[in-house]
Amino acid sequence: MTTPVKQHLIDPEICIRCYTCEMTCPIGAIQHDDTNVVVDPDICNFCMDCIPVCPTGSIDEWRVVETPYTLEQQYAFDELPEQDDIALPEDAGGEEIEAHDDVVVALLAEAHKGTGGKARAPATASKPTINLYSLSNPAKATVQGNYRLTDAAGDNDVRHIILDLGRVPFPVLEGQSIGIVPPGVDAEGKAHLPRLYSVSSPRDGERPGFNNVSLTVKREKMGLCSNYVCDLAKGDEVQVTGPFGSTFLLPSDPEAHLLMICTGTGSAPFRGFTMRRQRETPGARDSLTLVFGARSARDLPYFGPLKKVPDQFMRKTFAFSRAEDQPRQYVQDKLREEADTVGALLKTEKAHVYICGLKAMETGVEEALGEIAASAGQDWAELRNRMREEGRYHVETY
Repeated sequence: MTTPVKQHLIDPEICIRCYTCEMTCPIGAIQHDDTNVVVDPDICNFCMDCIPVCPTGSIDEWRVVETPYTLEQQYAFDELPEQDDIALPEDAGGEEIEAHDDVVVALLAEAHKGTGGKARAPATASKPTINLYSLSNPAKATVQGNYRLTDAAGDNDVRHIILDLGRVPFPVLEGQSIGIVPPGVDAEGKAHLPRLYSVSSPRDGERPGFNNVSLTVKREKMGLCSNYVCDLAKGDEVQVTGPFGSTFLLPSDPEAHLLMICTGTGSAPFRGFTMRRQRETPGARDSLTLVFGARSARDLPYFGPLKKVPDQFMRKTFAFSRAEDQPRQYVQDKLREEADTVGALLKTEKAHVYICGLKAMETGVEEALGEIAASAGQDWAELRNRMREEGRYHVETY
């Protein structure tokens, strides 16, 4: 009798090829080619170090199998295979079948423990193009502009970078990401892996009708790629991979109400969402709600332009955790302050929830939404899972 085993897999439909899991894995069990990121079943020891660093949850996938999927099979996946029914041998004795069945049940329970459910794109979202340009075949873009978004006197350096693709076809939707390949090699002499940044412009370009995209990048003190990107000058050439991401997308339904919750550069995809709505349905009213957190107003990207967006077009709430002479507030606090509005929104079938930013925000937001749903007479876990299944609940944290 073949003993079933648990296998760790990565969902190729959701994975945005940020390679964070590969860089985090302490034993080198995760690797990639130009198409997929995969887990070597002969090396993986289920240490789980890669699980919390994944921004999309694509890493948290498991199957119980009698024969593990090979690396070659995983590289060929367009989507994950369904969980097979593990066949029990007909000629085995009753005790052996029972023992075998217990193993399968235990493995299945362990494999599915803690999974958050499969992320899905909104039903009305446009079909995204993914993995068009890879490490071995990157697109070349030229820097069109590099502008500081935050107060020059502060230490929080956030930049708005505009990249011109020229005649290179690069179809990208709001909510998708692109990879930037930093120059040089690592300590082992290998080329650096690309770093992923959410696109902050709409699908028709930062400037309508032009083949360009914008990024919102924060300089990190020890960040290899963030310093490279933030130091780019007009005219510099950059290697770009992608686009990536097939679920964190904008619904095309003009009646869909977007509740967008973010911190810092997590605002990038929401800028693209907002600009797309402004260009496509400028007369829309009460269909966007933004809850935006930062240390202070001077640390909040796009604060000036956001204030110019009419309140009837987008409801805006800001949470500042380091504002002078004010108590510390976070996005979950603002959600609680807006409990009646948020609770009423969650009851509608047109509500779409998007959460983007630092991973530390996720627990607080989840708790706040749970309390708000409960006060409105709803079971949050059940509602969230249904919304996710319907493509109306999206989380991308890092």
